[in-house]
Amino acid sequence: MLLSVLNFAGIAVFAASGALLGVRRRLDLFGIWVVAVLTGVGGGVVRDVFLGIHPPTAIEDWRLIATASGAALVVFEFHPQFSALRRSVLILDALGMGLFASTGALTALQHHASGFAAVLIGITTAVGGGVLRDVLVNEVPLLVQQRDLYAVPAMAGATVLVLMEHTGISDGQSLIFGTVLASGFRLIALRLDWRLPLAPDR
Repeated sequence: MLLSVLNFAGIAVFAASGALLGVRRRLDLFGIWVVAVLTGVGGGVVRDVFLGIHPPTAIEDWRLIATASGAALVVFEFHPQFSALRRSVLILDALGMGLFASTGALTALQHHASGFAAVLIGITTAVGGGVLRDVLVNEVPLLVQQRDLYAVPAMAGATVLVLMEHTGISDGQSLIFGTVLASGFRLIALRLDWRLPLAPDR
């Protein structure tokens, strides 16, 4: 039950980040909807393809696209309430990334993936929607922005979830801890400007 709730929450949050970016790029309603929906369900579709779930859950269950569409409409109508669109996109993206890192990893474990595969699938689920969003609006994906900590927090959240699952901790606790760790790590890294090192200049 909690896995399903967090999955819907991740879709809504990621879709909202996509819609906000569409507003920032002055897209029309249809363009904002397309970016929002693909951002919301893109990572989950990639996850399902890796796990052999056909058709992908986002296509099979109308509620997922409906959730993303609802988030897009809310942002379209109330975006003036977001005082700083860039900051709002980054915060929502961090929350969506954390939700998808943990739910993606747990879904993989429930489909009998190994721990290593579950971590990789959690990372892919977390970054897939955001990369798709940024490519659609011609932005440099956050995943590859210079020295930006993005995939590393997703990997941390997915790894901790897998380790907690293997120690017998409940799914609910693992999901919450993995989500909070990944999202919190990302937000702290943004706040404190933590970056990965560059190759030495010789």
